[in-house]
Amino acid sequence: MATFVDPLRRAERVARRREALVCGEVRLGYAEFLSRCRRLVSGLAELGTGRGDRVATLAANSIPSVELYCATSASGRVQVPLNTRWADAELGYALEDSGAKVLFVDRDPGPLADVVERVVRLDLAEYEDLLRAVAEGDFDESLTSDDVAGLFYTGGTTGASKGVVLTHGNLLANTYHTQMLMPLEAEDCYLVQAPLFHAAGSNSLLQCIGLGARQVILEAFDPGAFLDLVEREGATATLGVPTMLAATVDEELARPRDVSSLALYGHGASPVAIEVLRRATEAFPATHFVHLYGATETAPLLTGLRHEERLLGGERQKSCGQPVIGVEVVVRAPDGTACKDGEPGEVTARGANIMAGYWNKPAQTEAALRDGWYWTGDIGRLDEDGYLFLLDRSKDMIVSGGENVYCTEVEDALYAHPMVLEASVFGVPDERWGEAVHAVVVPRGPVTADELISHCRGRIAGYKVPRT
Repeated sequence: MATFVDPLRRAERVARRREALVCGEVRLGYAEFLSRCRRLVSGLAELGTGRGDRVATLAANSIPSVELYCATSASGRVQVPLNTRWADAELGYALEDSGAKVLFVDRDPGPLADVVERVVRLDLAEYEDLLRAVAEGDFDESLTSDDVAGLFYTGGTTGASKGVVLTHGNLLANTYHTQMLMPLEAEDCYLVQAPLFHAAGSNSLLQCIGLGARQVILEAFDPGAFLDLVEREGATATLGVPTMLAATVDEELARPRDVSSLALYGHGASPVAIEVLRRATEAFPATHFVHLYGATETAPLLTGLRHEERLLGGERQKSCGQPVIGVEVVVRAPDGTACKDGEPGEVTARGANIMAGYWNKPAQTEAALRDGWYWTGDIGRLDEDGYLFLLDRSKDMIVSGGENVYCTEVEDALYAHPMVLEASVFGVPDERWGEAVHAVVVPRGPVTADELISHCRGRIAGYKVPRT
């Protein structure tokens, strides 16, 4: 049965003399990386956690983030990666809802320290002291593909986050799907630029580890730093959102680096403008672009459009591609019947990658999972060859810079202001962000847009705050 243990165990057999991770000036070989993961297993036990306990991480991309991703789940614990852009209230809710015992954090945890039993600071000596104080432990060989590997919190249509329950089988299936759409070999170098707290951001981890490939970690996205790493490390593959791609294209065309090594660039989470893709082929002439579509609930890949650069200007360039092997996609009418080719309906999917459900939310789980199919909330159509075209979202959601923003979350924040009588939030097209958050307000009395924006900043993450 496929679990996190499998790629780690394979790396121990075939890649111990290869380089595993690069972050800043730190370089780890597989032998050292795997030893640290095994010591972290023992460290988690020293912190009082056992099989099934939730362990949260709030940190920027880093080597410890990768170690926690691997060791937590491979030891039978349940990882809870948290969005570093969330406000304390949002983070506190996720910690309380998940019942996390321990929080690993790379900053002052503030009030979050009161929600968990133990806090381990990654930005101080605490984490390294923990690893030094213990011997290597064992990965849990008794795990099965049905065991829970992680809770990945995503925005909620009622204003509260939902913990997406992903099993070992879900995430290993996604690893295979990633390899189908973005095939790598042991000699490849994957540049991690997307946040690892997203299911898509951590796409490459098990894939590369199982292959014995090298991963270079960008702690925080910066287009210049990204291009410098491509040139310095000879990066061959990466994944980002269209906002990242657009910024990187601008930087490369203005100040060119040697990016000839970059063979694959996967992108998803929001639509990419055709002009951005045209300029991307100019900036990265040796690169193949892959459009990826999915959701946290699908671990996350459902479909992919490979060699997008060959389809520029064609009808299928507007599609999300075809389902990966092992995933079925059916577009359905509201009564559940399958739509004919070309007819719009809600996108549904089933496969080994589909979540087990929402943590502590049986009603929402029942609504999303029906007869073995996940109802995505996206409206789309399939053509005669199985290419999926997205038309709209039935869920009340904006995708801005690759982040999901539910309108009700923003409206709730606006309604907390005493001068707001009515509020409506929706997305508007934005060249940089894909979609931008826009709010229309009926005031009770005198209030300015700047006051309302400032009010929202104290209650929700920055990317959810209305731009206009």
